[in-house]
Amino acid sequence: MRDNNLLGRWGEALAAAYLRGKGFAIAAANYRSRYGEIDLIAQNEAYVVFAEVKLRASVRFAEAREFVDARKQERIRGTALLWLSQHESERQPRFDVIEIYAPDGVNTKKPRLIHLENAF
Repeated sequence: MRDNNLLGRWGEALAAAYLRGKGFAIAAANYRSRYGEIDLIAQNEAYVVFAEVKLRASVRFAEAREFVDARKQERIRGTALLWLSQHESERQPRFDVIEIYAPDGVNTKKPRLIHLENAF
């Protein structure tokens, strides 16, 4: 379990760096509520992005985005509504999925990142 937590945090750090590179500021990481958890909450001038980060070794079993099912989406939406109620903003909310493929885990030299904007 500890290795999975380390790998997950590594993937979230990669996704956060990617979003910063696109001009976003990270407002929260691993934001938790009674409804669920949001991996990253990022903001730029136009959007507040609620991002689910999915890291996989490969697409052999399924694409990472397929693990963000309707139940998971509903939990993210509920958590996002709670965050928005506590952080008023004129920005447009958006729900993204960031897939990271790292065949060698944290030792992957060039992980492949796919950013799905408005994923749900």
